[in-house]
Amino acid sequence: MKVSPRLQPVVRSTMIARIVPFGLAGVFLIVGAGAQIPISPDEPKAKCGSQIRSTYLLGPDDQLEISGPELSDLPNKPVRIDGEGDIQVPLVGRVHVAGLTVQQTEQKLNKLLSTYIRKPQVVVGVAEVRSQPVSILGAVNTPGVHQVQGHKTLLEMLALAGGIRPDAGYSVRITRQLEWGCIPLPKTELDASGRFSVAELNLKKIMEAKNPEENIQILPHDVVSVPKAEMVYVIGEVKRSGGFVLGEHEVISVLQALSLAEGLNTTADARHARILRLKRDADQREELAVNVKDVLNGKKADVALRGNDILFIPGSTGKKAALRAIEAAIQTGTGMAIWRTP
Repeated sequence: MKVSPRLQPVVRSTMIARIVPFGLAGVFLIVGAGAQIPISPDEPKAKCGSQIRSTYLLGPDDQLEISGPELSDLPNKPVRIDGEGDIQVPLVGRVHVAGLTVQQTEQKLNKLLSTYIRKPQVVVGVAEVRSQPVSILGAVNTPGVHQVQGHKTLLEMLALAGGIRPDAGYSVRITRQLEWGCIPLPKTELDASGRFSVAELNLKKIMEAKNPEENIQILPHDVVSVPKAEMVYVIGEVKRSGGFVLGEHEVISVLQALSLAEGLNTTADARHARILRLKRDADQREELAVNVKDVLNGKKADVALRGNDILFIPGSTGKKAALRAIEAAIQTGTGMAIWRTP
């Protein structure tokens, strides 16, 4: 089978005809362009360490390279599978190939051409994969379903999704169906159903080239999710108000948060500051009084902030009205600057 060199990793990982057993009677596994393959209920569940791949099935917009001595009239360029799943082949006309493997496509073309040609020898290769979606969710600029379109790494797929937002965390989670094999990372685990492999990795280290080997190839039907980062908000009479992204496993105090906010304004009422904190298992916030002036003077201990805490430094007047307006602005995400800690 002829394979484009830059697509060899994809094709090799999907051309072994093996089906992942789920052990559920009457269950069908949806693969590729909509073909249904029955799963035997008598087979054991697959383990993450096993090298299991499903056969890649062709779909609309895939690009094929079709060659053979009897197909000299075929243009010397890849043939696109149209929206109906068909291709145009000399002598036989339109041929439906969506849902077929490459080998099945070769067999079908040879059978059709045998009406006109004695012992045809058609060779079909995948020039470019365009029918395989990847879901990218979470704190990216354009979340949704994006096409793999050949060999794409994690960072390339995130770039296709418009890049990460300023409020994105430092980790990313990848979920992969087992018929595409396990995710090639050391800490990969199976989910509770045994149908998916799941891995979480440090996105910051990949982007800083500290762990470039974790910038793995993304395969069709992967789900890439970028969770929102833990943040604290410093609002009111400070020089740089907004949300501050916490580093991985980072804890921050009131004084550290004020330092990130570049200190108090001269009109600040530091004695009557408030921390707005979400209650456990509730959507409401509770108010915690904190005398920032005494903390600055060393008369009281510094106070630790949790993720999503709001530190409000009021002015001399209008404290309560401003407090509610600020909380509403944070909940709606409007007009709020986001700062990443160095």
